[in-house]
Amino acid sequence: MKTLIFDTHAHYDDRRFDEDRDELLAGMREAGVGTIVNVGAAFDGCRAAVELSRKWDFIYAAVGVHPDETGCLDEEHIAQLKAWAAEPKTVAIGEIGLDYHNDVEPHEFQQKWFIRQIGLAREVGLPILVHSRDAVQDTYDIIRDHAAGMTGIIHAFSASKEMALKYIELGYYIGMGGVVTFKNGKKAKEVVAAIPLESLVLETDAPYLSPDPLRGRRNDSAKLKYVVQMVASLKGVSEEEVIGTTTRNACELFGI
Repeated sequence: MKTLIFDTHAHYDDRRFDEDRDELLAGMREAGVGTIVNVGAAFDGCRAAVELSRKWDFIYAAVGVHPDETGCLDEEHIAQLKAWAAEPKTVAIGEIGLDYHNDVEPHEFQQKWFIRQIGLAREVGLPILVHSRDAVQDTYDIIRDHAAGMTGIIHAFSASKEMALKYIELGYYIGMGGVVTFKNGKKAKEVVAAIPLESLVLETDAPYLSPDPLRGRRNDSAKLKYVVQMVASLKGVSEEEVIGTTTRNACELFGI
């Protein structure tokens, strides 16, 4: 039986899918995609992620608040996240982390709520999905100091191969998507070449980061086939092995 692709990070609650969401999702299995984790970013997106997981048997939810959205957070919101985390198809806390590129919130404030949501993940026994942009060292230091013994995915990994190996040593997976196919995606290619396939998972970040040759268009999970092709080329293995190994990695991580 053919192994299907596992998309570990998508945002199908995004308004860019409003016109054709159901039609698109209904065709995923035929397109070679077997499982999707729909990831909360804004607080309301977490509610939508849970609703999608209830509606579609192959969609699971992650609930967490992106660093750009942490201005809304208080302990009441954390209590609601905890309630959503108890849903049978919620498999992770995310996406959480640090974003020093947009600088929507002060760095110390972002760090506070990153650490608090790591604490929530520890309480409920779920992995974390980590957003890190222009915050390489602070992200690593917080995970090392506050998420010891936990696991998760460093989403849309953009740091060096050396940092990737440090995360793997801590027990984390590296999330890789469309960037690895870009002509200017040299660093992503170096990371994929350097790390074990057993530490890699696939992701779209849909509707963002469509791979070449579709860069700039709305992304969706069916387009992961281009990422699979590139990873297979970089690792010198078959596309079937890339799909099989990354799907097993994701299933093991999320307990699916």
